[in-house]
Amino acid sequence: MRESGSSVTLIAMSMTIEHLTDEVMSLPSEARALLADRLVESLDPAEDGVIHRLWVAEARRRQSELESGAVSGISAEDVMARLRKKYA
Repeated sequence: MRESGSSVTLIAMSMTIEHLTDEVMSLPSEARALLADRLVESLDPAEDGVIHRLWVAEARRRQSELESGAVSGISAEDVMARLRKKYA
């Protein structure tokens, strides 16, 4: 990998990050999700414990808010209906 200004070029593929991003964004959403998952898995495993603890803390906070009545949940059906209406 080589940096030149604000652009990083992948030498082996002779492709800029911007070009690679454009190519990836043209993939179907399911393929992008799979790629994103694989990229996240490839990150530093030493950070996994920290990330896991942060997600556990966030899940507990959200559960506490629901149980206390501070917030109310929304059914999956309502969420999907709202998204369909918004992006139809």
